Amino acid sequence: MTMIFDKNKFKTKKELFDFIKENKETIITQKKSAIKHTDNFSYSVPIDEVQQKAISNDVEVIKVVAVINTTNYMDSHDDVHIDGLWNKTVKENKRVLHLQEHKNEFDKIISSHSDLSVKTEIMKWIDLGFNFEGKTEALIFDSNVKKTRNSFMFQQYKNGWVDNHSVGMQYVKIELAVDDAEMKEEFTTWNKHIEIIANKDDVKKQGYFFAVTEAKLIEGSAVLRGSNDLTPTLSITEIKTNEPDLSTQKNIVPEQSTQTNFLNEFYKQRKNN
Repeated sequence: MTMIFDKNKFKTKKELFDFIKENKETIITQKKSAIKHTDNFSYSVPIDEVQQKAISNDVEVIKVVAVINTTNYMDSHDDVHIDGLWNKTVKENKRVLHLQEHKNEFDKIISSHSDLSVKTEIMKWIDLGFNFEGKTEALIFDSNVKKTRNSFMFQQYKNGWVDNHSVGMQYVKIELAVDDAEMKEEFTTWNKHIEIIANKDDVKKQGYFFAVTEAKLIEGSAVLRGSNDLTPTLSITEIKTNEPDLSTQKNIVPEQSTQTNFLNEFYKQRKNN
């Protein structure tokens, strides 16, 4: 999304803050009108290895538990997702897709419908493998990834090679937060959220951010790099499909033959009598 202003052109923070305040409604309208994908960032933190149990070579379906988005972190659009922004959309939107690289095409679908369950969970950053204090609300996909649907991504997940995800969304509610006591409304929003932001030092240095309090979830994607490495795959497990018992199928013919032999013997004895 192209921003309508270049923050580097302002000589002072006060000049920048005044501009953002004056054009707040226009900037927020622009943010709401765009379908946003979380994108690459320059910051990186260590990640734990994905929890992956031994998976058979001939498996056809695996369950992938993936973090699609995390809150309380300022991204490169100066946006901070606030806990609870997914509450409404997770309840209402039943057509969420698990995609490959935000490509809305049939052959890029990883899972959907009954193969996909979406939830949110409050987690400690450290439990996600990141060296931050505090907590985040993780948007999590429980996804049944089938080899027959997207064989490429099935293999990527099966091998443990997918460690980043990205959310496709549209903003619904946004508030401007500014570290300036003269801007009463914006300063109140700043004080309300600043201490829970993981990269608060970067935010304080900048002096403002946009707090996203509601968003519409469209899809979640496996990507090469996204969300500053804060969206890992948590686990990969094998799903054993329930195949019909072949021995039961083979018994159908013998049972029919036994019944036929019984009837033949019955009619034979009746005829002789």
